[in-house]
Amino acid sequence: MDPVRIGVIGVGNISGIYFKNLRAFSATEVVSVADIDLERATVVAAEQGVAQAQTVDDLLANPDVEVVLNLTIPAAHGPVSLRALESGKHVYGEKPLATSRSQASALVEAAKQSNLRVGCAPDTFLGAGLQTARKAIDAGLIGEPIGAQAQFLAGGPESWHPNPSFFYQQGGGPMLDMGPYYITALIHLLGPISRVSGFARPSFVERLIPLTNESFYKREDKAAFRETGELMHVETPTHYVGALEFASGPIAQFGASFDVWRHKYDWAHPIVIFGSEGTLLVPDPNSFSGAVLVGAKGKDDWTEVEVTHGFGDNSRGIGLLDMAHAIRNGGDFRANGDLAFHVLDAMLSVQEASESGAYRVLESGTARPAALSPEDYADAIPDVIAWRG
Repeated sequence: MDPVRIGVIGVGNISGIYFKNLRAFSATEVVSVADIDLERATVVAAEQGVAQAQTVDDLLANPDVEVVLNLTIPAAHGPVSLRALESGKHVYGEKPLATSRSQASALVEAAKQSNLRVGCAPDTFLGAGLQTARKAIDAGLIGEPIGAQAQFLAGGPESWHPNPSFFYQQGGGPMLDMGPYYITALIHLLGPISRVSGFARPSFVERLIPLTNESFYKREDKAAFRETGELMHVETPTHYVGALEFASGPIAQFGASFDVWRHKYDWAHPIVIFGSEGTLLVPDPNSFSGAVLVGAKGKDDWTEVEVTHGFGDNSRGIGLLDMAHAIRNGGDFRANGDLAFHVLDAMLSVQEASESGAYRVLESGTARPAALSPEDYADAIPDVIAWRG
């Protein structure tokens, strides 16, 4: 099929892996790059071999661009994606879909009214690890799922991100930043969520960017920074504990925190699914690979499940690849707007449950994403990226 032509808006931290993979996928072609800083977009376009660097307005008006890949900061996800749809472009964005239900709902509705597609990261659930886990559940290796535990517990991104302040502004925080990986994975494994409860709090009023952060070394006023540091005011909760009830019956616990400096648990299996006949250890949902282990009822040992699917390397963009095939051939794709809206609804509802003291019934819904077959898109990536994990 002819490659779907993509324009990228936003050339921040995550853009590099998208450029790499979209260049390798046979069904996608990046034809333009835009950023609020045109000079930066020009540099990146030259580095990545993209023909055009444009302003955002010019990219949205570019008739060669069929799909806008929105890699802006979270607060801009909703407005930029809506502008793309209004310009007649399909849109695929980084997570979350938007930072409010009203923005997200407007996107989904605008796409349906215009017969356009809206997709959204994360697409890690399409990788080898989570697809293998899905196949294990669907094959009945742990019987009927009855519950789950999931947790992202870490210190904040100020230790590594060059511009971490937006993580602590409205629309940031660990739930909207990391929650999409975990909740999307749980929906992929267990189906849609019916209601939630939870607690949330900001543990610290201010956060300090450490001297080891890359942003320190880029500053001209290093002496002043060394004396005073750089404080960020916290405007959003940074520690969440939620309970999720799934329409199919299971109940899950989910913790998300930027306030945990040290802990001890197996990072390789931050999601655990409990079943009537055993337990499934699921790999990191922020990764495309990882071991899947089954602990069968009455057995002392864990058995590693044979990897059944490809895309085990960092395959960010496979959700956009799936969408590109739907654009060209018709039909559904998996990392779609309805799924992303349902994930956002669940995340916002945890905080609202904390504020109200009552559980929240989710009004949104979504279909459980269809599983990939091991052969899906096996020929999508040339030898420069290994297909098998």
